[in-house]
Amino acid sequence: MPKIRFIEPDREVTVEAAPGVTLLELAEEHGVKMGSACGGVCACSSCHCWIREGLASLPEMSEAEEDRLDMAFDVRPSSRLGCQVKVGAAPLTVELTEESITTWHNEHPGQG
Repeated sequence: MPKIRFIEPDREVTVEAAPGVTLLELAEEHGVKMGSACGGVCACSSCHCWIREGLASLPEMSEAEEDRLDMAFDVRPSSRLGCQVKVGAAPLTVELTEESITTWHNEHPGQG
């Protein structure tokens, strides 16, 4: 199983992941502060993240993901939506955006 490393401003979380799980599902399972205002159905951009390592191993994004990223802040060539990226065989390093972390805090008032 590949290792997925999530980078938050104040900590890093590295977990092993079964292929096919989304980054958002994995983040939620391990307490990573990835926002999901729409519940992970590609209807917002709150799970926007940057793939720092392993981007080339991922399939190209769908048209729906591209459309949602148009709503995101600070979009970069490595930008993806956590709800749309499924873990494959390669390890990934995922940096959370300020937008995503802010959404997480809004969804979880009083936590971390």
